[in-house]
Amino acid sequence: MNLVIVESPTKAKVIQKYLGSDYTVLASGGHIRDLPDKTLGIEIENDFKPKYVLSPSKKETVKKIKDAASKADNIYLATDPDREGEAISWHLATVLNLTNPQRIEFNAITKSTVTNAIKSPRQLDMNLVDAQQARRVLDRLVGYKISPVLNAKIKKGLSGGRVQSAALKMVVDRENEIRNFTPEEFWTLTAILSKAGKKSSFKALFNDIDGKKFKVTNATDAESIEKAVKNADFIVSSVKKGESISKPNPPFTTSTLQQDGANKLSFSASEVMKLAQQLYEGVKIDDQYKPLVTYIRTDSVRVSPEAQQMAKDYILKEYGNAYVPAKFNFYTSKGDTVQDAHEAIRPIDLTITPDSIKDKIEPSLYKLYRLIYNRFLASQMTPAQYDTLKVHIIANSNEDNKEYGFNVSGKTMTFNGFTAVYNITTDNDDSDEENQNNLPSFVEGEKLDLKELKKEQKFTKPLPRYNDASLIKAMEENGIGRPATYANVLSVLAARKYTEKKKKFLVPTELGELVNKFMENNFSNIVDVKFTAQMEARLDEIDKGLQWQKVIRDFYPDFEQAVKSAYSSGNELKVKPQETDIICDKCGAKMIIRESKYGKFLACPNYPKCKNTKNFPVGKCPMCGGNIIKYNTTKRNVKTTYFCESKCGLSLSFIPAPFLCPDCEGILTTSKEDKTKYTCTKCGKTIDKENNN
Repeated sequence: MNLVIVESPTKAKVIQKYLGSDYTVLASGGHIRDLPDKTLGIEIENDFKPKYVLSPSKKETVKKIKDAASKADNIYLATDPDREGEAISWHLATVLNLTNPQRIEFNAITKSTVTNAIKSPRQLDMNLVDAQQARRVLDRLVGYKISPVLNAKIKKGLSGGRVQSAALKMVVDRENEIRNFTPEEFWTLTAILSKAGKKSSFKALFNDIDGKKFKVTNATDAESIEKAVKNADFIVSSVKKGESISKPNPPFTTSTLQQDGANKLSFSASEVMKLAQQLYEGVKIDDQYKPLVTYIRTDSVRVSPEAQQMAKDYILKEYGNAYVPAKFNFYTSKGDTVQDAHEAIRPIDLTITPDSIKDKIEPSLYKLYRLIYNRFLASQMTPAQYDTLKVHIIANSNEDNKEYGFNVSGKTMTFNGFTAVYNITTDNDDSDEENQNNLPSFVEGEKLDLKELKKEQKFTKPLPRYNDASLIKAMEENGIGRPATYANVLSVLAARKYTEKKKKFLVPTELGELVNKFMENNFSNIVDVKFTAQMEARLDEIDKGLQWQKVIRDFYPDFEQAVKSAYSSGNELKVKPQETDIICDKCGAKMIIRESKYGKFLACPNYPKCKNTKNFPVGKCPMCGGNIIKYNTTKRNVKTTYFCESKCGLSLSFIPAPFLCPDCEGILTTSKEDKTKYTCTKCGKTIDKENNN
């Protein structure tokens, strides 16, 4: 009997089907050992030796794996093909006492890749294992040492981290840039022109005076130009025709998948990774799990020759020879920290089109699969082609005898190429030109008619706030963290209430800014982008043989001193509790909002003299305007109810903030005539005050 150990139960089912009865395929469910939860788990004096413990939740899993291993002739460790997967295999080998562990890996879960991997097992790569250990130890040291300082100096329940704190600083710095930005005035002048005797018009943007670029920065200049050209002769001075192409983007990496998932599908980074993991491990289609994409944690844009040929054959069949490039499209990964061990993210089988499984899988899985599928297919297609037109028009002024130049630009697609599959949209706010379609033909020297001249005052704008996609892009460009961790970093920032979203943009909260200020004052290296990137680069060198303990040794002494200084300093930035208009019924003070592990509650500010507390109001009663309070019973089966604090006495079993209908979640309203009941604006359901039904 042969034993194959993977990470995911879904993956185990798929591989079991491929290998048959001669193999037993079991799932570890991720790490079976890790650092302990409640202690540091690192012997600092013993060269930072980690003290791994068996995860309590994995005892039954490990017992099952040990039982199977004791009966197996061959044991194959088939965890994910990355640092984390290599470390999981090492932990498995250690727990199972394997003297010569057989490590196999595959970039895609297909029958051929799995069977081929089993034919050529390798030894564990201890450089990869050490690279994972170094990150785990370093992140534990930083998080375990900094978080208590934040709790002592600011408030309980906070955390700091090597990548998390650097990312928070990026968000806060961008917010400060926006606050401190001074807008600069500028004006645009647009001539609405037409060919002599024609009704159709086109736009020409003011550009220069006597051939020299001129930026209009005030109303006086704008009015002067308007006056000068109002009765001028507009003449075409030059016509430049050309051709341009637009090349497809490479297939997805982990980072670009998260970015496009946010931009095009409005998914959070964590949603993208969760869905992508399902597509990789296997999606249930017609009662069978089917893996649809290659491994989803990769920095590489490389594509295997077999996949390129698969794409070429499919494109030729479905789109024709014009869409197939003369040579395969090759892409190069950018950056010094790129991990190129695996291909880019791509579909396994192009015959499984998104539309063919649209009605068989969840809509969110379909959308992400379609995104991956189309991006890969487009990456192997020919460029889109355009005819371009640039026209310079001179307005000869009779007012001051100057020549005022206006530009017209146009771009017409002549061949759609890869855009037949995947459309790239780019925003270029800095462009002074406006591309127009369906422009007329122009002849140098011809006269044009001015229909209207529009002038508009504008102001420069600061850089926009980060959203999920742009923060991930900035983190990658600055070498902060690894693409596989970006989603978790964004989730932690939100969970700790360091950031919040306004529309789709990330905004630092008051608490987030306070934590960042404290970190800048006490742990400047940790939040410094360049320092964090340099540390990331050093960690990457461990893959190539650098001793991992040396990286920690070089970092820790200064860090330990910073922790001691932060504790001993009088630098405290305590969060001020938010005051409410709700009066304490015991002493008359305005109650404040506090938080516990169970959520928000109201407390008297005169504690400990007055220890009065109240449940936190979640909305206003639609009957009388009183405060609606959320109440959880203390019984084993927790039941949540909502009731009005005032004499109204309304009590409901569903959330009333906003007040929602229990049937359809429509908005409930009351009328002035009858305050004893309210009606759903969506389905018409009426709820009576007395019995709430």
